[in-house]
Amino acid sequence: MKYVIVGGDAAGMSAAMEIVRHDEKAEIITLEKGFIYSYGQCGLPYVIDGRIESTDRVIARSVEAFREKYGVDARVGHLVTGIDSESKTVHGTVLPESTSFQLSYDKLLIATGAAPVQPNWPGVHLEGIQHFKTIPDTNQLVERLPGVKKVCVIGGGYIGLEVAEALVCAGKQVRLIHRGERVAKVFDEEIAAAIQEKAAEKGIALHLNEKVTGFLGEKRVEQVQTDKGEYQADLVVIAIGIKPATQFLDHTDIHRLNNGAILTNRQMETSIKDIYAAGDCAAHFHRLKGRYDYIPLGTTANKQGRIAGLSMCGMQAQFQGVVGTSILKFFDLAAARTGLHANELELLDYSYEQYTFEGYHIAGYYPGKEKIKLTLYYDPRNRRLLGAQAIGGEGVDKRIDVAATALYAEMTIDELLDLDLAYAPPFNGVWDPLQQAARRLQP
Repeated sequence: MKYVIVGGDAAGMSAAMEIVRHDEKAEIITLEKGFIYSYGQCGLPYVIDGRIESTDRVIARSVEAFREKYGVDARVGHLVTGIDSESKTVHGTVLPESTSFQLSYDKLLIATGAAPVQPNWPGVHLEGIQHFKTIPDTNQLVERLPGVKKVCVIGGGYIGLEVAEALVCAGKQVRLIHRGERVAKVFDEEIAAAIQEKAAEKGIALHLNEKVTGFLGEKRVEQVQTDKGEYQADLVVIAIGIKPATQFLDHTDIHRLNNGAILTNRQMETSIKDIYAAGDCAAHFHRLKGRYDYIPLGTTANKQGRIAGLSMCGMQAQFQGVVGTSILKFFDLAAARTGLHANELELLDYSYEQYTFEGYHIAGYYPGKEKIKLTLYYDPRNRRLLGAQAIGGEGVDKRIDVAATALYAEMTIDELLDLDLAYAPPFNGVWDPLQQAARRLQP
């Protein structure tokens, strides 16, 4: 069986490794448009200020390891530009020579990930303006930092906030411009407000409800223009979002969401037989919404890649969907969520109630306790848990992971009380904060 995988990162290589394990006669060819395989993009912001010493540290396996240890024909600089499902071939360009190639396949996996949104603002091509997503992006940013004083980050989502934090820790003056009324829109207003307060405390000049209109400079960026003013900048990082890298499928019959994310069944097979998709280029089934959504995360990419690899070599496997779990570190704050929050519940016309509880991440009498503010969302008719959000310091991750597990199991808030969670004063109170919130919601 000849397997061709387009994309050499999380989803693609997770699939490749499953095929290696389950099909001894497999011929596996992976096509990566870049020159680096299998690395953790989520760790890249922490290279900026040296918390992670080098981008080499986030590489899980080298190209050579896939070739020599696992027998994968791992190719670099191979940009796929089209697919012919009738002849079962893929074609594209080999970089940097720009020579063409064509390959046949028996089974094909599309794992092309996502690409940064490219704005067409005047002056966007000036030197000193860049995106932040890949290892080359990170290395370029780190190389530019010496001598830079003022950095403007555009975008108040996860990446924008993480980059802004790292730049402050690197000793830079940071301005963050966001066109929305609050940063971190995946959270409710109260958590977003806490993040904004922390940004101000750390000296970040935060501009909300402000739209970038262009950049000024001779060869290098000198100013950022918005609909409200002009600001000096030695360096600009654009982080206004990503979109599925699936434009090369425009002339195929592969079904996609409006944003380009590829629709698949639970086996990760697309609407065309023998073509699969996984990772940030694919749609993600949301267990609570009961429909496909787009929530690109490294955890999901690895899971979908695993399922795709198993399915491609005939194993019985199904992707079970997501519940929308994520977490953000912003200086000494941790903000996390799972399930649905108020805005989503209202858009979906769900009947819901919410309750906010403030407690401690360990026993209240034990030294070093830190506050956790936890909000639960639930259906008042059947008391089923619908979502949770939390903000604080230590222990936020633990609570949100328990809530995510409860959502997966379709538990009620009452059933949270029966969970047998770990307790000792240095780790928790007798009643976990999640259970304390649930207790206060008892009839």
